[in-house]
Amino acid sequence: MALIKSVRGFTPQIGENCYLADNATIIGDVVMGKDCSVWFNAVLRGDVNSIRIGDRVNIQDGTVLHTLYEKSTVEIGNDVSIGHNVTLHGACVHDNALIGMGSTLLDHAVVGEGAIVAAGALVLANTVIEPHTLWGGVPAKFIKKVDPAQSKELNQKIANGYLMYASWFKEEETQKQTQL
Repeated sequence: MALIKSVRGFTPQIGENCYLADNATIIGDVVMGKDCSVWFNAVLRGDVNSIRIGDRVNIQDGTVLHTLYEKSTVEIGNDVSIGHNVTLHGACVHDNALIGMGSTLLDHAVVGEGAIVAAGALVLANTVIEPHTLWGGVPAKFIKKVDPAQSKELNQKIANGYLMYASWFKEEETQKQTQL
């Protein structure tokens, strides 16, 4: 069962039909929409400021979401995929965006709707990534524009895939409970 911990008077609020891996950690001022998934070893630390997550967001294995005390928050829109081992610190990610594996987003970075941050990218503080663009590198730079329809299709395919994966684990848990 995931570790869900209150701190400073804030208790995480988890939306309907969310999957939380057994060793996911969700702390403090975190509000999550419906149909989300938080995978193995992911940590959402809303201890020093707020984390707001939309619907159908998947936060993959090893990812850390954190903020800066009284200065930055994490805001994630709908249908967002956050890849394995991402560090998202005080950044804003708009709807239908894809954050590639191993990337780092720093305070006050903004990822526009349908944008893609390539695996391993370092998005520096205060960087604004325009909607429907691909950014990559260290530090991250504009690579090219992305077709909005293709971007939306890719991101929704990944988001739907993670809904399916989560259902496998929920089925296992249900079967285990009925056997007891």
